[in-house]
Amino acid sequence: MLMLLSDVKILRHASYITVMDTNKIRIASYNMRKARGLDQQRRPERTAQVINALTADVVVLQEADKRLGPRHPALPRKLIEAETDFELVEVSANEISIGWHGNAILVRKGLRVRETKRLELPGLEPRGAVRMTLDVGAGLTVVATHLGLMRRDRRAQLAVLEAATSDEEHVVIAGDFNEWSARKGFEPLAERFEMLSPGKSFHAGRPIAALDRFALSHGIEMRDGGVEQGTLARVASDHLPIWSDIVVPAITC
Repeated sequence: MLMLLSDVKILRHASYITVMDTNKIRIASYNMRKARGLDQQRRPERTAQVINALTADVVVLQEADKRLGPRHPALPRKLIEAETDFELVEVSANEISIGWHGNAILVRKGLRVRETKRLELPGLEPRGAVRMTLDVGAGLTVVATHLGLMRRDRRAQLAVLEAATSDEEHVVIAGDFNEWSARKGFEPLAERFEMLSPGKSFHAGRPIAALDRFALSHGIEMRDGGVEQGTLARVASDHLPIWSDIVVPAITC
C-alpha cells in the first residue's frame, strides 16, 4: 500500500545526507519533461539549477532525452559537467543520449557505481528502466524507471522490475510511476517492497497527485523526504522533484 510521508514518523535533518555517511544517502527523482517548462521554454540550465537545489547524492531523471530521432539529450553532458556536482552514469545504448528510454542517473562525485544494467519493459508504448548498484552500506541497488500510462502495462512492468531485483537484498525503485491511485496498481511489489511518496508532485502548477514515488525493499529505512517546491521547480517542468533520505543496513562482520 502506498504511504505518504505524513503517515509515517520522520526524523528531520538540518542538512542533506552526504556520501561521507557510508550507509546513508539522499535519492531524488525528477521527471524533467525534456527541460521544457510550464512557460513552454526549453531551458536545460534551469533544470540543472533545480537538480542542484535537491542537494542529493543520486538523482534519477525521467524524460532526460528528446523523444524523436536519435534522442538527443535534453540536458547536455557538457552542462552537467560544468554546472553541477554530479557525474553522469553511462546507461545509454548509443553515443548520443544520456539515458535509456529517457531514464538517466546522476551521482554525486565520489560515489562509486559498481554495476549498471538496462532493462526493457513490456507494454503498448516503449518503456525501460535502469538498474544500478552502489557501494552504500551493505550494498544498494537503485532502479530508475518511468512506467506506462495504462495500469495493465504498469503492473506488468513492475513484475519485471521485481524479478530483475530478486537477487538483491537492498533495493530502491524510484521514478514516475504514473499511478493516480494510492492503493491499486502496486501488487507485484507488495511482498518485498513498501511504497512511499513524499507528497503530491503533479501538476507542478497545482499539485494534485503523487505520481512520483519510491519503492523501498524491506530493511531500508526512510528517515526524511519531501517535494521540492521552490520557484524554479514550479515552472521548470510539469512535475515537481521528490527526494528521500534513506539508511541502508551497514556491512556486518
